[in-house]
Amino acid sequence: MKLLMSLLLALLLVVPGCSSEKKQSDGKLQVVTTLFPLYDFARTIGGDRATVTLLLPPGVEPHSFEPRPEDVVRVNRADLFIYTNAVMEPWAANIISGLDKGKVEVVEGGKGIALMQGPVSDQHRGEHDAHEGKGMDPHIWLDFDNARTIAINILAAYVARDPANKAFYQQNAAKLDSDLAALDQRFKATLAQCPKKVLLHGGHYAFGYLARRYGLKYISASAVNADAEPTPAKLAELVQVMRREHLGYVYTEELLSPRIAETIARETGAKVLMLRAGHNVTRDDLQRGVTFISLMEENLRNLKTGLQ
Repeated sequence: MKLLMSLLLALLLVVPGCSSEKKQSDGKLQVVTTLFPLYDFARTIGGDRATVTLLLPPGVEPHSFEPRPEDVVRVNRADLFIYTNAVMEPWAANIISGLDKGKVEVVEGGKGIALMQGPVSDQHRGEHDAHEGKGMDPHIWLDFDNARTIAINILAAYVARDPANKAFYQQNAAKLDSDLAALDQRFKATLAQCPKKVLLHGGHYAFGYLARRYGLKYISASAVNADAEPTPAKLAELVQVMRREHLGYVYTEELLSPRIAETIARETGAKVLMLRAGHNVTRDDLQRGVTFISLMEENLRNLKTGLQ
């Protein structure tokens, strides 16, 4: 695979004008993003001055994503390549190492954002420590202040690459910033009124930032790594928490199996609700035009129901 990717990159780089001709065909910036929040922010800020594409195929869970040679070729034809951070997308390093840095600007969307510590399961501790930042939680966009910082980093990259359209990008970014700030206020006002403060999630540790920001106690079935499986003892503990806290709902997340949440629900008579971590979306989501904010509004409705 690595040899094939190297050969394809070599072929791409020796074809004269391949990248520049594509950029000049419509005068728009060519932007490739890794995850959906980055894609949504980039297309919002870029407006009709940028062509933004999502590297992840619809419905693919990003933690297990493996870039294909054609993905590297696509990124090499872009002006900007935007990823979150090395912990969220460890596979991005392989793409970045093969880029022509003179043509493609690499943008770390999460630059300047401190990661919070998440739990690491014992059975995955060695592998996770080696590959995912020793249990650091990379889902930074679920704190909406962090989401605003990501948008600012994307704006800076647009302006640096295309200063002639600076005012246009700044205007779009200001509207996005205002919308994210308003979303944050709606979360604060709504969740402050909820009598329950325990968020029990039958998936991997993805909502730590959201819980910390809004004063919730967050309990997940698994650690940060999405492929971790809870032990029978952990499942028994979660069932006890559901009963002790009189919780009527357990949460699951998109693109991952709901099996654990459904097991907890059967044991406790609870119902299952969806929470969107937002890494990626389905093809249907894309076709109906979902946005990061619309996904988070869906989360707020389900949190309001589940924390009653």
